[in-house]
Amino acid sequence: MRITKAMELIAASRIVRAQLRAQQTRPYASSITTVLSNVASQADELDHPMLEHRAEKRAAAVFVVTSDRGLCGGYNSNALRTAEELFVRLRGQGMEPKIYVCGKKGIAYYRFRRRPMEGSWQGFSENPTYDDAKVVAGAMMTAFMDREVDEIHGVFTDYVTATTQRAVARRFVPLVVESGEAPEGPVPQYVFEPSAAALLEHLVPRYVESRIFVALLESAASEQAARRRAMSAATENAEELIKVLTRQANQARQSEITQEIMEIVGGAEALRQAAGE
Repeated sequence: MRITKAMELIAASRIVRAQLRAQQTRPYASSITTVLSNVASQADELDHPMLEHRAEKRAAAVFVVTSDRGLCGGYNSNALRTAEELFVRLRGQGMEPKIYVCGKKGIAYYRFRRRPMEGSWQGFSENPTYDDAKVVAGAMMTAFMDREVDEIHGVFTDYVTATTQRAVARRFVPLVVESGEAPEGPVPQYVFEPSAAALLEHLVPRYVESRIFVALLESAASEQAARRRAMSAATENAEELIKVLTRQANQARQSEITQEIMEIVGGAEALRQAAGE
């Protein structure tokens, strides 16, 4: 019980840091999305491979985020179940999923089932860095550019609150860039230097990397929240079990004492009757 309580406190302390990192990254992802949308909407002829919607789709890369450690309740099982549901949908659309996995638990899951993995990474599920996201994004973007896959999807756990986390499946590529509704007031005009195409060449990879980085950070915060909740439940169950076992032990000891008293009384009564005869 002391171990589970200690793990609960450790997870609770890590949640704050993980949640803060996720919150700090969201404005960056939002800003780069806005900039990319503005560039795309004001470019006369937008042509970038990462924005290409291919008519014939044969394969899709699916990036699944799990944990490196266990003791986090249904965190991993929910993510893996969501991934399996996505696989079914992709196969229904005529695409074969190609799996990319982050986290020892996911790697072990697919390795045990002899499912081939195109890429796997571990060791940073609780504290991912942007460099980790760049490595993952680079592997999948290369596969997309080489036409080994026609779409890129991510399955991760979205951190909502300390008590609510949900496994989600999102498409990363092809990018859906929308200009949106016209804003009120003056509309900003951009001058591209050297060109919109060159700017997109730098923005699109950063966009994909930021999406993957946000997915890793959201999953890291969700993992700690799930672990805290699981350890809290384990501590409560242990306390309840201690109460039940203590009560049973007291009842057994009371019954034993009562039985011994009855035997002593019975023996004394037998001696008294024997002496009276």
